[in-house]
Amino acid sequence: MTVETDSLRELITPVRFVLWDLDGPICRLFAGHPAHRVARHLVQLVEGRGLGGLLTGEERHTQDPQIVLRGVHLRRPESDLIIELEEWLTRQELLAVPTAYPTAHADPLIRTWASRARFAITTNNAALAAARYIESRGLTDCFPYIYGRTQQIDLMKPDPHYLLQALNAMGADPSVSLMIGDAPSDFEAAQKARVSFLGYARNEVKAQALLAAGVRREHVVSSLQQVLLALTAQT
Repeated sequence: MTVETDSLRELITPVRFVLWDLDGPICRLFAGHPAHRVARHLVQLVEGRGLGGLLTGEERHTQDPQIVLRGVHLRRPESDLIIELEEWLTRQELLAVPTAYPTAHADPLIRTWASRARFAITTNNAALAAARYIESRGLTDCFPYIYGRTQQIDLMKPDPHYLLQALNAMGADPSVSLMIGDAPSDFEAAQKARVSFLGYARNEVKAQALLAAGVRREHVVSSLQQVLLALTAQT
């Protein structure tokens, strides 16, 4: 038993409820439908309506479409433009599902762990896209609860709204609940919901962002195989 596996085992042993982020821990949603192109098209939609001034330079050049959406919402909350952009982004996420790439070891980890804990998805992607992806992997039975982005952009993580919805639906005690995410916003939402956190970082940039946000180094994994080993070590 390595120190890392032992630390993970201690983290996950008491867990009875797991809240999963979608894009990162479960799959790379935009693997075949690149997010940077989606973000650029979102910016073009905003500029095409003569509203490019709503976006900062950073938002205009981001590779993350959700940053564009947040930027518009910050300056034009509850506008028709937000509704249009969110619906468009949902369609792009649905188009991305067929070419999404499963995170290594995610499927076997989910199937193994689902026999011991109850699962929910809490994602800033559209719930419909999450459900479509899970169905494509034959994992629908593992995720009876899926909560994701709506046109209420202010409820996206780091707000804990989706997490609290999932905990309430499952009748979950936060003290035996865990969130798995790959972004500082996931960690912040987990803290606000009073659930423990496991960070998944597929590269060093992701890892450093999580560590800078305050995630303990021993609670950041570069491969879900580490979690699967820790889980099977319980038996």
